[in-house]
Amino acid sequence: MIVSLDVRRMQVLRAVVDHGSVSAAATALGYTPSAVSQQVATLERETGTALLERIGRGVRPTAAGLLLAGHAAAIDRQVAEAGAALADLRAGRSGSLTVRYFATAGAALVAPAVAAFRREHPGVRLDLGTTDPEDPLTELRDGRADLAVVVRAGGRGPEGDRGPEGGLDEGDDAGRSGARPGGATRSDGLRLVHLRDDPYRVVLPRGHRLAARRVIGLAELADVPWVGAEPPGPCRDIVRAGCEAAGFRPAIAVDSADYTTAQGFVAAGLGVALVPELGLTQRHPGVSVRRLRDPEPVRILHAAVRESAWGQPVLGALVTALRAAGRTAGRTAGQTVGRTAGRTVGNITEDPADDVSGRP
Repeated sequence: MIVSLDVRRMQVLRAVVDHGSVSAAATALGYTPSAVSQQVATLERETGTALLERIGRGVRPTAAGLLLAGHAAAIDRQVAEAGAALADLRAGRSGSLTVRYFATAGAALVAPAVAAFRREHPGVRLDLGTTDPEDPLTELRDGRADLAVVVRAGGRGPEGDRGPEGGLDEGDDAGRSGARPGGATRSDGLRLVHLRDDPYRVVLPRGHRLAARRVIGLAELADVPWVGAEPPGPCRDIVRAGCEAAGFRPAIAVDSADYTTAQGFVAAGLGVALVPELGLTQRHPGVSVRRLRDPEPVRILHAAVRESAWGQPVLGALVTALRAAGRTAGRTAGQTVGRTAGRTVGNITEDPADDVSGRP
């Protein structure tokens, strides 16, 4: 028969065994000797066996008493270890996080964020992996991931305004239902934290007639063949919605489903492509990259976490690192990527032969 044991009484027994007498144990515990004797007597009734035997003025544990005292010491150690482990977890010194992201976010945001995070939290294990572009939140909602980097749509119209279309920004949060400060908002049990706006650029074959312009109206691409650069999912939807807003549907001549291959097809003269700025960190030498307007499609990158997990310090530290990486990626996009090729504006290198006088 399994005996139900009271852990507190076991600790009283342990004190008697350690100190050799009831009175010494009472002094150590701050109890009266009679209270200690009552606790041990109750434990003996619960176990159905003697735990102490008197030896002169002291006591000696029986085999059962020595057994329970040993287990009481082990329990005390385990409780102390649990408290220390919990303190480490709360302070971000231990634990694990599962992070999901899409390809370009992995290179531009997740990699530098993870490097910075590990410098501050070396004891936290990270499980990193790409997500399903068509349903990036499934693992997060199911509890199989702690954070996912996701895309929402946005755009800049003729006056440069930003149409959120589900996108979020720190400035957009104020006054919006469910909004939270710091670039975060609640949505369907999830909290979305703005990381970066990533505008789309048009990639043209070098020497294309439109490459002589700094900024190209999206509608001007209605009658040219296109190279598809996005796999099915929210990013492709953003491009499609931008084209529809400009009054056309793109004529896809070839579908590449990734940015590097798309640039190769464009360089070969097979069409033009729309690629987000973060997808142009490695530019093909045979293409020209220009800004768009009317509208300028924008994909908005967020870190998504479950609202119920938001208070975890280690998760908050990773979100902070991702936001910092988003700001750094924005500055990097404005640096020169090829001084010998010409002048760089944003992530766009203007070729020496191009007209950069500022005319449209």
